[in-house]
Amino acid sequence: QVELVESGGGLVQAGGSLRLSCAASGRTFVSDAMGWFRQGPGKEREFVAAVSRYGSTHYRDSVKGRFTISRDNAKNTVYLQMNSLKPDDTAVYYCAAASQIGTTPQTMAVMPKYWGQGTQVTVIS
Repeated sequence: QVELVESGGGLVQAGGSLRLSCAASGRTFVSDAMGWFRQGPGKEREFVAAVSRYGSTHYRDSVKGRFTISRDNAKNTVYLQMNSLKPDDTAVYYCAAASQIGTTPQTMAVMPKYWGQGTQVTVIS
């Protein structure tokens, strides 16, 4: 079993920044892809960003240029630096780690994965 623990959420004004962290523990493995999803009020969960173990990345269009995903394989940790935050970014952010070998950042949204418990990000105008 793999456990994912997120941290770093909170309340921020529009234009501000937050950095989310997610540490994976449990079964010893290095997931091919790790990433972040979010679910806003009254919305479905959506893909935000993902990163491969080699550092290649993939983002949803609405966060390109504002969010940066990175990972530290030695620590089995993935980060999401969020800048220029907007009220539309308000959501519960979930960390995910691909559970199937060969998952890429581009396919992560549709492949099996482990989930964290989520961390709330609220952006006020």
